[in-house]
Amino acid sequence: MIANQILLLLTLSMLGPSNAMPFTPGNIGKLFGMEGDGRILQRSKRGWMWNQFFLLEEYTGNDHQYVGKLHSNMDKGNGNVRYVLTGDGAGTLFLIDEKSGDIHATKRLDREEKAMYTLNAKVLDRNTNAELEPDTEFNIKIHDINDNAPKFSKEIYFASVPEMSDVGTTVVTITASDADDQTYGNSAKLVYSILQGQPYFSVDSENGTIKTALPGMDREVKEHYQVVIQAKDMAGQMGGLSGTTTVSITLSDVNDSPPRFSTEVGGAIGRIKADDPDVGRNAEMEYSIVGGHDIFNIVTDQKTQEGVIVIKKVLDYETKKDYEFRVEVRNTYLDARFIHGLQFKDYATVRVTVEDVDEPPVFTRNPYVIEVHEDTAAGSFVGVVSARDLDADRKAVKYSIDRHTDLERLFNIDSTNGTITTLKALDREMSKWHNISVVATEINNPGQTTRVPVFIKVLDVNDNAPEFATSYDTFVCENVKAGQLIQTISAVDTDEPQVGHKFVFTISPTNPNFTVVDREDNTANILTRRGGFSRREMSMYFLPVVISDNDYPIQSSTSTLVVRVCACDSRGNMQSCSPEVLPFSEGLTTGALVAILLCVIILLMIVVLFAALRRQRKKEPLIISKEDVRDNVVSYNDEGGGEEDTQAFDIGTLRNPEVMDANKLRRDIIPEMLFPFRRTSPIKDNTDVRDFINGRLQENDSDPTAPPYDSLATYAYEGNGSLAESLSSLESAATEGDHDYDYLSNWGPQFKKLAEMYIGKNAFES
Repeated sequence: MIANQILLLLTLSMLGPSNAMPFTPGNIGKLFGMEGDGRILQRSKRGWMWNQFFLLEEYTGNDHQYVGKLHSNMDKGNGNVRYVLTGDGAGTLFLIDEKSGDIHATKRLDREEKAMYTLNAKVLDRNTNAELEPDTEFNIKIHDINDNAPKFSKEIYFASVPEMSDVGTTVVTITASDADDQTYGNSAKLVYSILQGQPYFSVDSENGTIKTALPGMDREVKEHYQVVIQAKDMAGQMGGLSGTTTVSITLSDVNDSPPRFSTEVGGAIGRIKADDPDVGRNAEMEYSIVGGHDIFNIVTDQKTQEGVIVIKKVLDYETKKDYEFRVEVRNTYLDARFIHGLQFKDYATVRVTVEDVDEPPVFTRNPYVIEVHEDTAAGSFVGVVSARDLDADRKAVKYSIDRHTDLERLFNIDSTNGTITTLKALDREMSKWHNISVVATEINNPGQTTRVPVFIKVLDVNDNAPEFATSYDTFVCENVKAGQLIQTISAVDTDEPQVGHKFVFTISPTNPNFTVVDREDNTANILTRRGGFSRREMSMYFLPVVISDNDYPIQSSTSTLVVRVCACDSRGNMQSCSPEVLPFSEGLTTGALVAILLCVIILLMIVVLFAALRRQRKKEPLIISKEDVRDNVVSYNDEGGGEEDTQAFDIGTLRNPEVMDANKLRRDIIPEMLFPFRRTSPIKDNTDVRDFINGRLQENDSDPTAPPYDSLATYAYEGNGSLAESLSSLESAATEGDHDYDYLSNWGPQFKKLAEMYIGKNAFES
């Protein structure tokens, strides 16, 4: 159980009375560094109060049990300050020491009676009764514990569902209520289960809706069912509280049976008729059985004047096979003139023979309720069921378990004598009841079967030891005094003794550090045996606590409570529990440690930034591969007609133009020109190499046959001053008359334009 002690430290502002911070609800939470929902906050500079405190319900507040403390900075310790507490429960449930401001609880608090208490704190001058601080309102909210079992509104519910309904048909929805807090924990989270009523019905675990679980349920076979529903809190976990209710379900009739002639109760088995020669009302007769009969009766058919023999009770061939009785008939209307000497009645003997009909076996009990202790070994005896064939031939019967009702295969039955045994060990903590169906079948006629429910109750055996109810985070202050409460512990046990749980908590009596005080309500207080703990000597203590129950055989377990040694302030508030900071506690202040940490972080950031800059300097190449889809410069490594290049060009052609083949191609590469040769425009007079290149660039840009990417073109134009001289006639003006340019016409279409220029020019000059 979580410790119930809540420290209410209400420290007032250090400002003077004229400008002191008021006791406002908005300022209260900041004293404890907590929100109203328990979230931790950083204490603000002027915030010093929290407007909401929490206590566990069922808190054991013995007389003057310490709860918390009010303290004002106006209190100088000279006894001139008086603390006053008003509001809900002030003076009755909660008492305050006027001098010290200590608050005490006087009795148990139950959340179901009152969930929250609103109180006001005042700080007065003892001599003048003047208010030193404004009134402060704060709340004490009671936290819920699971102390209320679920309850149904009725002990018995009644419902009906049509017979022969499909599986999953909704019958009724029943819900339970739990007085515990719906919004806190799982104390009021209910899970529904069915304890009795399987395999016929099932229940939705979340909403309590009962549905049919077996097809073909026939009202003519069984009309009424008793279903036991359990609601368990704590989301169905072990240790939760539960409540049960009974639902009486009736199968309503549907027209699923055609009419049949039969000899059932009220049915006619035969007719007899007496003769009367009279007519009209003189022939009316009345039939009766002499002395009456328990099984048969006779009635008169007024239309036919026949006696109809009917059955009053069910006939049983195995009980009696033959019946015999006398029937009397008489006139209903007599004439007084003829009644003397004559009897207006007659008698007849009727014999009835009962024929045997094959009937299913009959169990000696219906249902069976069997008890068995848990932890019985596999193969242990559970109980015996018995059925017999009441027919005359007494046919043999075999037994079996409907495995739809025993999916885990926990039980087995002897097919010949009906003895039920266990196949596995039973655990009551897993399931308290097992509802199975046993089927009895005639060996010679498998169609004749009878089912009977068998309810197996698993009796509790004290086979589980108690253990801590929860995991505890316990600490002890270094400056603690002897006898100080540091933790309240509780235990749980999955067993359920008839007299209830009673736990005993013990620790080693020789333990020099701690002691335990049993509170006689299944909880215990852990107290310090001494004061002056030191983290340097030991930062953590492991306290073995032995928890025992009171059932037979007694079960006990040892749970270890881990107690940390922490540094606390003068009011007992934990500040630090980490032993790693101890070596620095004397030489370095907290500010120095923070500064060192910031320097380390800055150095790391500088290293990371430097590494990032170094990485950015390594740029990727513009062209990663030759197959890049972007535009790129293609190098053909074609230098033209150099001295060492004897394959790219034939220098002899330049020296002897007459022998040039117009269609001669390069010999060092595969021809790539797929278009007709295109002559370029002649070079203008007085052009230099730059103009030559610009002209060729414009021609390639406008050439539709040029490749769709930038390329490097090489031209054999060396410019002025070439040792190989130029093919142009720009420098041969002095001797151009001595030349005959007619041979240019024989050089092919490549020199056609040149031939036209020079041949035409000679003709003009001459």
